[in-house]
Amino acid sequence: MKALVYHGPGKKSVDERPKPEIIDPTDAVVKILKTTICGTDLHILKGDVPTCTPGRILGHEGVGVIDAVGSAVRAFKPGDHVIISCISACGTCNYCRRSMYSHCVNGGWILGNTIDGTQADYVRTPYADTSLYHIPAGAEEDALVMLSDILPTGFECGVLNGKVEPGSIVAIVGSGPIGLAALLTAQFYSPAEIIMIDFDDNRLEVASRFGATSVINNKDGKAAEKVLAQTNGRGVDTAIEAVGVPASFITCQDIIAPGGVIANIGVHGVKADLHLERLWDRNITITTRLVDTVSTPMLLKTVQSHKLEPKRLITHRFKLDKILDAYETFGAAAKSGALKVLIEA
Repeated sequence: MKALVYHGPGKKSVDERPKPEIIDPTDAVVKILKTTICGTDLHILKGDVPTCTPGRILGHEGVGVIDAVGSAVRAFKPGDHVIISCISACGTCNYCRRSMYSHCVNGGWILGNTIDGTQADYVRTPYADTSLYHIPAGAEEDALVMLSDILPTGFECGVLNGKVEPGSIVAIVGSGPIGLAALLTAQFYSPAEIIMIDFDDNRLEVASRFGATSVINNKDGKAAEKVLAQTNGRGVDTAIEAVGVPASFITCQDIIAPGGVIANIGVHGVKADLHLERLWDRNITITTRLVDTVSTPMLLKTVQSHKLEPKRLITHRFKLDKILDAYETFGAAAKSGALKVLIEA
């Protein structure tokens, strides 16, 4: 089969690899229909994720059709159309019992990280019964690719951890796919304002269309000043960091109001400063999280009811044999205008 393989920092290629087989009785092998590229894949290629070693097939998102199941799989059978969760959960360990599936001692974020992932014709998915989701008949599978990772990540790590409430003021630093996913799902809670901050006017224009009440281009480095002016010096109740660079984390600290929450989503590959000399007395909460995908069933229902339209995040489409072009397009988002690129096997 064809697969996108990581060969070390800055190196990747489309290779021929053996089709995966059932190893454990809880496994399923899924034929990939559609997958996508995540910002985390770019972090891997930068060398920011040392757990992902050369030779690994990348990718942790996708929808597909069950090709084979292990003897212990009860909820799925060959021919079923499924969403592949970015998190593999055994369902029985201490962390899974606490709904912290990302820290499953037997799984967690392993697809495209410590085991081969979804940017291929086929993928082996461990713990199929608790790591796959049935796709309802007639559902739009393009949209459901976004439920593998991006929407639950924006919702759980940003909106839920950020304690977004009705009437609150929210700022999202980073108007890329994850920031936009947080924007879409923050609106479940009717905040009074959602301020989007980015360097890219195109992405900020998209954010305006997706429901941001105001947008700020931070090319001049004055986003914090503008947010404070806009909020009469108070700051925001929730600041969501959706980039994963030190500067965006600093911006969140600069704009958070007393009693507010800074919710980190971004994958940080280098150290970021925490200015406790300014924040020590301000009743600030700072949260970190890897998505647990506990919200996936709820998000699936909102997509089915058309309350949430994640297909709007898709800007480009490629075939699997053109995935290197997809990476180039996604990696040059400022030039290409890419948000999510859909890759069809």
